Amino acid sequence: MSAIILRDEIIHYEVLGRGKPLIFLHDWVGSWRYWIPTMQAASLSFRTYAIDLWGFGDTAKNPENYTLEQQLELLNDFMNELGMGRVALIGHGLGAVLSMLFTLRYPNCVDRVMGVSLPMDEDAIHPRVRSGSPVELADWLLGRNSNHGAAWSEATKADPKAILLTLTGLQSIDLFGLPGRVETPMLLVHGLNDPAISLPDADRIAGLPENSHQIIFEQSGHYPMLDETSKFNRLLSDFLSLLSGTSPRQLQLKEEWKRRVR
Repeated sequence: MSAIILRDEIIHYEVLGRGKPLIFLHDWVGSWRYWIPTMQAASLSFRTYAIDLWGFGDTAKNPENYTLEQQLELLNDFMNELGMGRVALIGHGLGAVLSMLFTLRYPNCVDRVMGVSLPMDEDAIHPRVRSGSPVELADWLLGRNSNHGAAWSEATKADPKAILLTLTGLQSIDLFGLPGRVETPMLLVHGLNDPAISLPDADRIAGLPENSHQIIFEQSGHYPMLDETSKFNRLLSDFLSLLSGTSPRQLQLKEEWKRRVR
């Protein structure tokens, strides 16, 4: 277990590998734990970090730090504390929203960003995410099978106030226009069968800028990195291998890539 102290509070994170930094940010239902398979794959070429945000996992639980603004400051302070320059951000759900906001605020600090299960508007988030307890949400989205057991136990550590306050913060954000404002290369990934986050409609995706691309995982629910692990890791590897500044739109157009991820 790794930790640093920010504002006299513990921030828990885990790190694997060597190379350029890559940061994973978890969802409203989760912690660093479910990123393990992807961290292990990416750590062959990158130094991978997975952070527990304020109020989640083993990071300190202080409601004063639960706003989206405070979560963004956590990420910025974390990078400064560890001396990071430009990074790649991989965010899921809440982490996807934070990744986009951070990239807009600090564009020179982010080389590329992947948003997994990014809600494109508030209505895209199922009401159950707002009303369920951490245990109920973990049961709903992860289940208690052996493959997800560790992720389930970590997800239930969340403070319900952290879930609610970050969701409330979305009311002041233009989620619809958020991806369109990001100039950094951006890849959006959605699970076709995601019960928590509705797929954005085709018109919204068509209106995204040239630096962006969406890929749908047809056999996945809310956790493509767990439901289709090999495919997800292959996609992430190819995304990270793109030259800096290159649009990810070529990823799905390559027949070679299609064959590899099936």
